[in-house]
Amino acid sequence: MPEGTVGAGFARGLIDFAAGKGADRAALLVRSGIDAGALDDQDNRIAFARYAALMRSAKALTGDSALALHFGEAVDFREMSIVGLLCQACATAMDAFVEVNRYSRLAVDVDLGGADRLQLARRGDQVWMVDRRPDPNHFPELTESSFARMVAGARRLGVAAPVKAVHVTHPAPAYRSEYDRIFQVPVVFDSDWNAVQVDAAMMAMPVALQPRYVFGILSERAEALLRELESAKTIRGRVESLLMPVLHAGEANVDAVAAKLGLSRQTLYRKLKAEGLTFEILLDELRHKLALHYLGGGKVSVSETAYLVGFSDRAAFSRAFKRWTGTGPGAMRG
Repeated sequence: MPEGTVGAGFARGLIDFAAGKGADRAALLVRSGIDAGALDDQDNRIAFARYAALMRSAKALTGDSALALHFGEAVDFREMSIVGLLCQACATAMDAFVEVNRYSRLAVDVDLGGADRLQLARRGDQVWMVDRRPDPNHFPELTESSFARMVAGARRLGVAAPVKAVHVTHPAPAYRSEYDRIFQVPVVFDSDWNAVQVDAAMMAMPVALQPRYVFGILSERAEALLRELESAKTIRGRVESLLMPVLHAGEANVDAVAAKLGLSRQTLYRKLKAEGLTFEILLDELRHKLALHYLGGGKVSVSETAYLVGFSDRAAFSRAFKRWTGTGPGAMRG
């Protein structure tokens, strides 16, 4: 089963929040095993286990056992993920709910077997929003921050009482008074589900804090990120992500890639074969794709492109390019 991941924006937001409460940034990174460089782009992916370690390290270093609740209450979704921005460009709260489900994996990607993470369910005449994340009690802090962020975000939009009740599957913590302060409704612990009761009328509440064309731009970007996320789960995507930074250095060899993946050379070949590939074909196709990208931009020379995609000389690159396209690289630049 693929390891779950979290958008890097969440890790960066949590580090900033914890640092604001006195935690040492360097210590947070060391304790969680997160590379600071991975946080430069909020759309990068952080291993779920490392994010959980970061949260628990932040709680320890700040001395705030209710940090997950406070993080959700204080830090807006849109500051950490394109999904939050997309929600604010939706016409109604119901539309935002639909978009959150569509792109929730960009925020937190866990295995749900293709099912939606969030579900609207009825119990009698009550409407509940249910978080169906598997094994939630392994990391209840995610439930805490998610529910607190949803309620605090609705209040920022002017909804004074966005939920009527809160149910969580984990036991009541020592800081349960913070649940009462933040949610201001009955909270049931040790429940059979993680869910909040909502007012059905609230789902029709208008949002539209951004012009409609912004919604289109954000949707297009979110779709691209979702495709990248799916690609990264294939062995091809994982190998390409390791090759791209080292092509120019001439380090694009199967043994180095296999070692970085924690696989033997033979196992890597077997996994690639299962996807209809060999390492050599993958490398050739990657060079082709990147060469077209560099030359198509018109800002990189043929010689520079040859270097960037891992060719030792321009002549060898030109021969490969003619094999790929039927014409020389100079024609591509015009």
